[in-house]
Amino acid sequence: MRTRFLCAFAAVLLPVAMASPVVHAAAVPGTSCTVFPADNIWNTDVSQLPVNTSSTTWLTSTGAFSGKLLHPDFGAPYGIPYNVASNSDTFKSFNFQYASESDPGPYPIPSSPKIEGPTDSHMLVINKDTCKLYETFATDLATNPPSAGSGAVFDLTSNALRTANWTSADAAGLPIFPGLVRVDEVQAGFIGHAIRFTVHNTNDAYIWPARHRAGINDATLPPMGARFRLRSTFDISSFGSEAKVVLTAFRHYGLIVADNGSDWFFQGTEDAGWNTAAYDTMVSQLKTVPASAFEAIDESALMVDPNSAQAGTVPSQPAAPSATPGNARAVVMWTPPANGGQPITGYTITGNPGGSALAAGSATAAVVFGLVNGTSYTFTVAARNVVGTGSPSPPSNAVVPNSRLIAPSSPAPVTARPPVTQVPPQPPPPSRIVWLQPGS
Repeated sequence: MRTRFLCAFAAVLLPVAMASPVVHAAAVPGTSCTVFPADNIWNTDVSQLPVNTSSTTWLTSTGAFSGKLLHPDFGAPYGIPYNVASNSDTFKSFNFQYASESDPGPYPIPSSPKIEGPTDSHMLVINKDTCKLYETFATDLATNPPSAGSGAVFDLTSNALRTANWTSADAAGLPIFPGLVRVDEVQAGFIGHAIRFTVHNTNDAYIWPARHRAGINDATLPPMGARFRLRSTFDISSFGSEAKVVLTAFRHYGLIVADNGSDWFFQGTEDAGWNTAAYDTMVSQLKTVPASAFEAIDESALMVDPNSAQAGTVPSQPAAPSATPGNARAVVMWTPPANGGQPITGYTITGNPGGSALAAGSATAAVVFGLVNGTSYTFTVAARNVVGTGSPSPPSNAVVPNSRLIAPSSPAPVTARPPVTQVPPQPPPPSRIVWLQPGS
């Protein structure tokens, strides 16, 4: 395989942007089911993604700059309940109002099913034996067979999206349960997924990973699937520990527009566990957060396939690079790792001892200048893409630069005229990296 070299210059010590530890969302209580794979877009940290060019427009149209505050739409007596079922429960087919966009089922019906209050009448059921999520809207179990406005079935082990332009129990064609704030997550101190919220109206469009639109022709409004995150500059230090769990999730995983409703209402489970003073305080504190503290982000670069909720991840860990010493320098060579579903945009090369610097995305070698002759060095390489920086490689072999390691001299000229040979194009030199030594 031909090594690719690039001309690039990095003249000072640069910080290394390391990947955050991968933390998986908790399993659903009463089951061993996690909610979608770790690389699902619901479970993807979006704190480093670029701001959407429509951010200010969407914030304005949803009242963010007119004093609108967040509203946690859940607690002990209200919220969206969910049910845990098994293969031994009764399964029934529904009569759906929107049958052409609904999954036929059958759907599990627990013996004492919990259904959301009468406005939307959502019924959410997780089959713990199959890890499938069943959701219905406008649910009426009193009829025979039961009826509902629409219904959707999601495999919690899969990244599959619904058919394009299909609704679900939510207007965006997304699942409801994965976007709810759960009391067990707050108790554990970590919410590792995006949270569902509503706005008063949406543009007549949807963006990935949403699959359905339900709005009006007004581009100032956010489309279904638009994602917002809490700005990193918003100070959460004065909030209680429970509220900080939610606000940290907003900063890293954000909010997804899932339905039309009241502006900046976000949803959680109906759960008796919320009925404590600590959670009353949490809800009260979250109601003080201004919507203007958020920004819309552009997650389109994470899309691996428009029909999949899989999100690109950081690149894999590279294999150990190889190093060759020179005079106050070393050549470091590496093999590109798996890119995580997104193109590699660069590498961080780190010396020990020494500093770190960046090489261009297509480079597979770099010349490290400014080393101290007689000192032993090793090097690691970490690849980065739009998602972030992957884990650093194991260290290279140790090399000791030496002033005697110089390029061989040119051969002595000959009197006879040498034959003319065509010289093939030569690759450009490796990336040239210079860093500061410790203490310099």
